[in-house]
Amino acid sequence: METIRVRNPRNGQFDYEFPVPAPEALARRAGELREAQRDWSARTVGSRIEVLQRWKAELLARKSAIVDALTTDTGRHLLAQAEFGGTLGAIDRWCAQAPALVHGDEGRSQAQPTITFRSQLVPYPLVGVISPWNFPLTLSLIDAIPALLAGCAVLIKPSEVTPRFVAPVNEAIRAVPELAAVLDMIPGDGRTGAALVGLVDVVCFTGSVKTGRLVGCSAAEHFIPAFLELGGKDPVIVTESADLELATDVVLRASVLATGQACQSLERVYVQDTIYDQFVGRLVEKASAVPINYPDLHKGVVGPLIFDRQADVIAEQIDDAVKHGARVLCGGVVEIHGGGGRWVRPTVVVDVDHSMKLMTDETFGPVMPVMKFHTVDEAVALANESIYGLSAAVIAGTLEEAESIGRRIDAGAVSLNDGSLTGVMHEAEKNSFKCSGLGGSRMGPAGLTRFFRKKALIRQTGRPATIGLFDEANASPS
Repeated sequence: METIRVRNPRNGQFDYEFPVPAPEALARRAGELREAQRDWSARTVGSRIEVLQRWKAELLARKSAIVDALTTDTGRHLLAQAEFGGTLGAIDRWCAQAPALVHGDEGRSQAQPTITFRSQLVPYPLVGVISPWNFPLTLSLIDAIPALLAGCAVLIKPSEVTPRFVAPVNEAIRAVPELAAVLDMIPGDGRTGAALVGLVDVVCFTGSVKTGRLVGCSAAEHFIPAFLELGGKDPVIVTESADLELATDVVLRASVLATGQACQSLERVYVQDTIYDQFVGRLVEKASAVPINYPDLHKGVVGPLIFDRQADVIAEQIDDAVKHGARVLCGGVVEIHGGGGRWVRPTVVVDVDHSMKLMTDETFGPVMPVMKFHTVDEAVALANESIYGLSAAVIAGTLEEAESIGRRIDAGAVSLNDGSLTGVMHEAEKNSFKCSGLGGSRMGPAGLTRFFRKKALIRQTGRPATIGLFDEANASPS
C-alpha cells in the first residue's frame, strides 16, 4: 500500500505517515455517504442541530488530542487552540442561524394572480471539500458544518501536509453514528482531490489559484458547481491622516500573524509619502522586536513555515526584489532551527515597485513590502493593479475617509482602520474578485443557503387556460 510521509515543521523530520486511499475505496465511501444522505435530509433541521451538538461534545472530549495534533502539524500552539475554539464556535453559530435559513419562499404571480408558488430547498446530496494546510481544522470544516445543517452529506480531503488532526476528529465523528453516516475525512494527495471532484455533486476548494483552476475546470467537466476560495495579495492603504501607532500595529499584526500563512494576510503596504519615513521607521522598530517561537514552542509569536517549499518562494521573491533595487531593513533570511525547521522573522522591504514578484505574486509569509504614494488616486490604482481581489484594508484618520477609499478597491472585503477582519467577521457576505475565487459566499447566510438548489412548486389556484384562448381570432387588430 502506498503511503505519504509527513514532515514536522519544527524540526524538518518526517515522523508521520498515512496510506493513500485507493480510488475504489474512495468511490465506495462516496456512494455510502450519498445513500445515507437521503435519511439525513429527511430529518428536521432541529434534529440535525441536535446531532451536531452531540458531535461538538465529542470534539470537546478530545480537545487535547486534536490541539496536540494541530500543534505538531503547524508548529504553533496558541493558534491551534484558537482553531479548536473557533470550530466549536462555528458549530454553535450555524446551529443558531440554520432554523431561520432552512425554509422556502412563497409568492404570487404579478401577471396572473391565480398562480402562486412555493419554493422547495433541495440540498446537494454529497458535498466535496478539499482543504489546505495553513489552518487544517478550520478550513476543513468551514464549509462542512453549514452543508451538514442544510441536509447534505460531506466528504473532506484535508491537505497531506497537515493530516495528523484527522484521526482524533474522525474518532469524534464516529462516536455519533448519525453523523458518521454522512460525514468523513479521508486524507490523500492531489490524486485523491482530483478523484473526489468526480464523485460529488458540488465541490468546495480552498487553495492556490493554480490548483483552483484545475478544480474549476474538472468541476465544469462534471457539470457540478465549484465554490473556490483562492489566493490573495491583499493591499493596505495608509493615508497621511492615519494614527501612526495604530497603522503600524495593524500592518504588523495582519501581515505577520500565523507567520503570514493566511490568505487574508496583508502583503502589499502603500503609505502616503508625507508619513512614509516615519511609518517605515516605526514598523521596522516593532517588527524587529517580534520573536520566533523557538526553541520554546510556548514563547514567541512567529511559528515555522508549515510547508517547507514556501521558504523557497519567500527567499526567491526577496532575492528578486533586491536584484531590482529593493532594500531589506529587517528579517529577510530563512533560518534553520531544530535540525530542519524553517523560520522567517518579520521582514520589512522598501524601494519596491510592481516590477518585482514581491509586489505581484502571493508570498504567504511574514513579509511587508512598503511602497510610497503621493495621491489617494494613485494608491487606489496601485491596490487594484493585481490579478487578485480577495480582501484589502484602509487605515485613515476617520472611518468615513477609510470607507470612501475602500469603496474604490476591487476586493471582496475591505477592513477599515484594521486589517484581516474576515478572520473574525463571519456574518458579512462577500465574493472574491478577479482570480481570488469563484462562487457563492462562505460567509453570512449564503454560507449555508448555497448548498441548496431551489425548486419552484407553481400552483394554479384558478381555472387553467385552454388552448382555445390562443386562437388567432382572439388577436387584437394591429
